Amino acid sequence: MSRFLYWILFLSYCSLYAPFGAAEEAFAGCVADLQRKARQQGLGPKIVDEVLGGVKFAPKVIELDRRQPEFTATFADYLNKRVTEDRVKRGRELLARHRKLLDQLLRQYGVPPQYLVAFWGLESNYGVYLGYMPVLDSLATLACDQRRSEFFTTQLLTALHLIGPRGVEPDQMQGSWAGAMGHTQFMPETYKKYAVDGDGDSRVDLWNSIPDAMASAANFLAGLGWKTGLRWGREVVLPENFTYKEVGIQNRRPLNEWRELGIVTAFGGPIPQADVQAALLVPAGHQGPAFLVYDNFDVIMEWNRSEFYALAVGYLADRINGGGTLKQPPPDQPPLSIAQVKELQTRLNTLGFEAGEPDGILGPGTRRAIRALQHQRDMVADGYPAAAVLKELGISLE
Repeated sequence: MSRFLYWILFLSYCSLYAPFGAAEEAFAGCVADLQRKARQQGLGPKIVDEVLGGVKFAPKVIELDRRQPEFTATFADYLNKRVTEDRVKRGRELLARHRKLLDQLLRQYGVPPQYLVAFWGLESNYGVYLGYMPVLDSLATLACDQRRSEFFTTQLLTALHLIGPRGVEPDQMQGSWAGAMGHTQFMPETYKKYAVDGDGDSRVDLWNSIPDAMASAANFLAGLGWKTGLRWGREVVLPENFTYKEVGIQNRRPLNEWRELGIVTAFGGPIPQADVQAALLVPAGHQGPAFLVYDNFDVIMEWNRSEFYALAVGYLADRINGGGTLKQPPPDQPPLSIAQVKELQTRLNTLGFEAGEPDGILGPGTRRAIRALQHQRDMVADGYPAAAVLKELGISLE
């Protein structure tokens, strides 16, 4: 039977809740195909037959993969849930406790300590939550699911290559439902490419060794192109009557040009004179904070493609390093439902403002389309889907 037919059986189970035996049969056929691929990659009988042959179908993983939030998070909601006073306090304690290690990593990789601790805090709450699901079961289940089979097949086979003498034990591989592992929540491919021995015991253990986890995070960021001596960005204050047409991650210009536009630091001082390209972000619209972000912000987004995530990492790092709260906190704003965002994108496209495929995600393309609409309709062109924008497009606010 071809793998395509295995998928049909497997997906039929997921959608129609076929009897457990049918699902097991379809999954077993898929695993047999994965075993063939594993042998082709040179994995030995113990790994192929005992480890991969022993994986179990995890219906909870399919449920979590399919579960989408009803509402999109606002910047205020996202940031306030992740950069809490408790997380800042704990981060400062851990920064002090591991200062010698973190300073060594700064010298070796060029990544400042506060950023490593911030990633640690956001990824696993400083190791409090590493995930409890068997990674191999999760990856095999997702590899046998047509939606992202190719990606997760690669991750599964890579995870199997990590197993061996002085490597990872199969039972140790506990993590998130999507297969992320350890203090830094590395996917297997990232683990293979960037995980390093930080404590000198000749093995890499991202679950039980903080030095291994921090050294691996530093190696990852350095490999992604972290620029030593450069911040992630900073909060800024915009002048009155700012046009906002320059807003967006894709609109880069030298810091000196932002200075000429009247932008100052959050404390009212001049923007530094430096040969640095920066983009201007207003994640909560003109009523919220504004940020100039630099090349290291792009590096953070290579770890996680969310602008909200990258802003949270930068802000948490600043707080851990002794910085204060935002001068302009994001206002509380009602969240939009996924359906509202899709409708917003559809109507923008219909009017000729290219928002891309309606997917319910407020990405850079959708924000550009909103700015174009706002500019045409003499609104504040901040790219934020405020109530006035929805009303202009005839979208229900309820």
